[in-house]
Amino acid sequence: MRQTVRTLFTLSITAILLSTTAGCRQGIFGSWQKIMLWNGKDFTGWKLYLPDENLNVNDVWSVTDGVIHCKGKPNGYMRTKDKYANYRLHLEWRWPDEPTNSGVLLHAYGEDQVWPKCIECQLKSGSAGDFVLIGGTGITVDGKDMQNVEKQFVVSPKKKQSSEKPAGRWNTYEIYCDKDTIRCYVNGVFQNEGTAATVSAGWICLQSEGSPIEFRNIYIEPLDSELLPRK
Repeated sequence: MRQTVRTLFTLSITAILLSTTAGCRQGIFGSWQKIMLWNGKDFTGWKLYLPDENLNVNDVWSVTDGVIHCKGKPNGYMRTKDKYANYRLHLEWRWPDEPTNSGVLLHAYGEDQVWPKCIECQLKSGSAGDFVLIGGTGITVDGKDMQNVEKQFVVSPKKKQSSEKPAGRWNTYEIYCDKDTIRCYVNGVFQNEGTAATVSAGWICLQSEGSPIEFRNIYIEPLDSELLPRK
């Protein structure tokens, strides 16, 4: 049953990419529930990427007791094999030791590389909730078009002071991708919103970038615009 739902979800994303009609999306979304992106056991449905093919990805990424452990070096990511659009993404992360850097890459596409074209919801310590436009992607924040195709990275800072928890404690990210709008909450605090995103579908990636970080409870839910939370 879960595989059938996942197949339908993937097919629907293809339909969304080929059509902008609301009816195409609404007809299927009405009956769906939470879909676990990560099964809590292994990396089925995910690709583990490091730029050096001679390195063993399993030396960087591992699973113990329902938790993903990432060593943080070298730079790379784990990404979904399927592409998604119009969803609410939930994930939890924590720093077991010193907090450094990582990120959630949304709508990633193209060639697998350390910095794929995407829009990042930052996980860098103290900056969770920032948007980072990578590879020339664009988004509008507070009426300002942030796109700059001449720069590899463009940062749009979060709205409020850091709402992250100290190292060793679990944090939650709730990220809403509604057509060309992205809105994110860190531990329930509204931190950022952008509209007119130049990409609105693609892979979801979790970065290896800095020091050990852990992830768990990663899932998506099909998004109904009427159920978007207030800012």
